Amino acid sequence: MARKVLVLEDESSIRSFIVINLTRAGYEVIEAETGEDALEKLKSGADIRVALLDIMLPGIDGFEVCRRIRATNTRIGIIMLTARSQEMDKVTGLMTGADDYVTKPFSPAELTARVDALFRRAGGAAPEQAGEIRQEPFLLNTRNRTLEKNGQRVKLTQVEYSIMKMFMENPGKALSREEILDTVWGRDYFGELKIVDVNIRRLRLKIEDNAQNPTYINTVWGYGYKWGF
Repeated sequence: MARKVLVLEDESSIRSFIVINLTRAGYEVIEAETGEDALEKLKSGADIRVALLDIMLPGIDGFEVCRRIRATNTRIGIIMLTARSQEMDKVTGLMTGADDYVTKPFSPAELTARVDALFRRAGGAAPEQAGEIRQEPFLLNTRNRTLEKNGQRVKLTQVEYSIMKMFMENPGKALSREEILDTVWGRDYFGELKIVDVNIRRLRLKIEDNAQNPTYINTVWGYGYKWGF
């Protein structure tokens, strides 16, 4: 399995820092300076598993690159790189389809841990045993890592799939945000709990009949979420 990572960063010193550290960690790094360049390289590099996207770029920004990738590719892992710590940047990045974000400056250990975790989920790990979990109107196929609702395919990112699998394996059980974070992102995850809330919000938009009044993913106030069967 190719361990290829795309790095989109217009500042050469930061890009070099990232490339050196990911190369040391055993990754093959494809570099891009502009959003347009990144999209071209992704088209010709079908085996790229993870993309690191800087937000602030000349031309099309990281948010738009993320949107365009997600329009055609749900399997690749996406991490947003931002120099700004505003909450809206983090939320916007996640709502456009990113799996994670890293705020500059970041340590080599943190960056590598994030990429490792995402790579495992984005197809770098061993395939799961064949099987299906059916809870009407949903069918989760654990071999193909796909979800159907009323027979129609729902396009999920790998993170969204992992959350759905956790919910469907625990119907009616209240799951804490910490529990979801540990299971889906891994116990060594450096990030914040709100990444769970934003991914749940994104998932509700895809699977609920009315995301404002959800019937499947219910909030357990002050604790977490429950799959409402």
